[in-house]
Amino acid sequence: MKKRILLAVSVAIFAVSSIAIAGATAPLSTPELKQTIGAGGKATLVFFQNPNGGPCKAQKGILDKLLQDRKGSFNIASINAMNQNDQKAFYDYGVRSLPSLVLVDKAGKISKVFPPGIQNQETLTSALDGVK
Repeated sequence: MKKRILLAVSVAIFAVSSIAIAGATAPLSTPELKQTIGAGGKATLVFFQNPNGGPCKAQKGILDKLLQDRKGSFNIASINAMNQNDQKAFYDYGVRSLPSLVLVDKAGKISKVFPPGIQNQETLTSALDGVK
């Protein structure tokens, strides 16, 4: 019972924090974010990762295939947990688990914060199709 309550509280906190950040201007905490968000008038998936982690490698493969299938119709900004210069971005976006993805629209506003974990291609395609 305690586990169910804890899970429900965790989900509620995530939902509220996601709603609060959605629509906010995306922080440009790193050179990668400054260069990539809004580049070419495209939406950007901000990918928070540990490049040595299994789940992050799996998510990267999905993102690479999606980028190829969509012929570069969006940008990917990779934020590396192992790079000390990227640490501020983790705090600015509230990322605590990896892999994590945040979708930023063409205007630089946060459109969607995905729950931590691997997101499949269908979920990402649907989100990209719905972004302005």
